[in-house]
Amino acid sequence: MSKRIAAKHKIDRRMGQNIWGRPKSPVNRREYGPGQHGQRRKGKISDFGTQLRAKQKLKGYYGNITEKQFNKIYQEAIRLKGDSAENLIGLLERRLDAVVYRAKFVPTVFAARQFVNHGHVRVNGRRVNIPSYKVRPGDIIEVKDASKQLELVLVASQLAERDVPDYIDADHGKMTATYVRVPTLSDVPYPVQMEPNLVVEFYSR
Repeated sequence: MSKRIAAKHKIDRRMGQNIWGRPKSPVNRREYGPGQHGQRRKGKISDFGTQLRAKQKLKGYYGNITEKQFNKIYQEAIRLKGDSAENLIGLLERRLDAVVYRAKFVPTVFAARQFVNHGHVRVNGRRVNIPSYKVRPGDIIEVKDASKQLELVLVASQLAERDVPDYIDADHGKMTATYVRVPTLSDVPYPVQMEPNLVVEFYSR
């Protein structure tokens, strides 16, 4: 079991929020942090602490991306024209594993990374097994024929806890999805408030 898979249940409790909106989140049972000191009253968080938590939350949401990868995405976001915080969200939502998750081909973002890694996904008819692959508007993402009847895929498409956002046009009958456009922060259906502006502040200190 990789560290990311093992960590996914801890992120919610550390943040005190159900960041994926999952029914099984431990935060639904108890909102205090993990460990024997989890119920202690928390002191005031500094500006640095607030920015760090915003970064950890956003990084964790996308499957606990490594710091090196996340920093690389940030560097690209500030190079692009326009608002860096919006650019950051746009780049994260262009990741192939994020698109597979948004299209409801799999139940979790962690499963999406593994699903792509194992070669179950094609982009424009070509097999792509790199989760960080950048999808472009107009690209067609599909589950390969041999994988369309996997229980994981069939269960995910029926999940009532989240909907496919309007910047992805998904057809669960054919198990295909078209990436329509790069979203803005307000387009992305985060179950909790994300603060990419604080992430930009964190890195630009």
